[in-house]
Amino acid sequence: MCDSAPSSAPDDRVRAAARAEDASPIAVLTRLLLGPLSAPDRPGSRHTLLAVCPNSEAVTRAALRAAQEAHTPLLYAATLNQVDRNGGYTGWTPDALAAFVTDEADRLGVDVPVFFGLDHGGPWAKDAHANAELAPDAAMTEAKRSVTACIEAGYDLLHLDPAAGPPNAPSDPLPLDTLVERTLALLRHAETIRHENDRGPLAYEVGTDEARGGLQSPDRMRSFLNRLHAALDAHDLPRPSFVVGDLGTRLDSGAFDAARARRFVAAAEGPDLLVKGHYTDDVTTPSDYPLSGVGGANVGPGLAAVEAEAVRALAELESELDHNSRMVNTLRSAVVESGRWTKWLRPDEQGTAFPDLPSERQRWLINTGSRYVWTNPEVQAARAALYEHVAPYRDAEAYVLWRLKTAILRYMHAFNLVGLTDRLAEHLPPPSA
Repeated sequence: MCDSAPSSAPDDRVRAAARAEDASPIAVLTRLLLGPLSAPDRPGSRHTLLAVCPNSEAVTRAALRAAQEAHTPLLYAATLNQVDRNGGYTGWTPDALAAFVTDEADRLGVDVPVFFGLDHGGPWAKDAHANAELAPDAAMTEAKRSVTACIEAGYDLLHLDPAAGPPNAPSDPLPLDTLVERTLALLRHAETIRHENDRGPLAYEVGTDEARGGLQSPDRMRSFLNRLHAALDAHDLPRPSFVVGDLGTRLDSGAFDAARARRFVAAAEGPDLLVKGHYTDDVTTPSDYPLSGVGGANVGPGLAAVEAEAVRALAELESELDHNSRMVNTLRSAVVESGRWTKWLRPDEQGTAFPDLPSERQRWLINTGSRYVWTNPEVQAARAALYEHVAPYRDAEAYVLWRLKTAILRYMHAFNLVGLTDRLAEHLPPPSA
């Protein structure tokens, strides 16, 4: 996960190839995915790289296990709400996340390529900054400080998202010039910090699926990329490896518009640039991603829901054993009291008190919102009691990891990732090179 001397391990071979090419490891992947591993009769990539949001220790561990079993590269995409200089809701700083993953990968003997990424790095992308209605200069300063922390921690991929704003910001799409200017400012800062830290080349992800970004049409995304590439070239800055496209996905819908995705892939067609989709959680047709040429996809809140459902199943077993940790009630109370569930209310639900929502919506909001409170002391205490109560009949930690790994492997199979590490190795220089 950190630069090291060449060896036969796949992760080291990718990084060695990157050093030889003076490129980022992610750029090496995109070149291969769009080159010798691409489909000659289809644009884009026939492999969709999976980026897992590390929103809990269990999710982060399960992703490593799934990647090793599938023998595929793994990307982590950490938002500033999850992982940041102040710890985020996971309690991890970028350094702490990198150390946790590195230690866990060593313990498990993981040798597939693993990459750290920042998701939605930009002004007001952190809820606390948006809610505080930081002034533009202050919001950009905070974003740059977070980008600095990610680079110093060894992150490989930075998503520079210029579209967020404070809660009272107009909903009208931002001008393309504003999107380009903010992206350019963040990328210039990142490159300055990279050089100061003597880091090798980094990979960048640009664009957004936020409404304020206004990149909901392929033509507008093409215009954004053309202007951004011109600005980057003028300042001798690297072009991005990923661009985020609005592929018709929403966190609570499960829909994926394959025809729309193909139009975005065509609009982004160019050297070593992959289209990436966000809100891929629980899409009903994940196998359409590689068929549409989409090169990357983020999954996060849906895995929090898998973890929550696994905990609920353990609570049912606990009840059969005549014990009561109050885990389910404690989780519910913590999510509701956090207030963060309100961020995910639909337009027709705005202003509705939590108990007045339909029961299925309450369950969905608690399950996906569980990621915000797994580190809550009361939730942790209830979970420890639950695990102790069921221990004579179930290895609770192993059970939760199994449920999560199974869910992650579902995406890896659908995204044509199984065995990808071996296919990549066929096109990398030999270990002795």
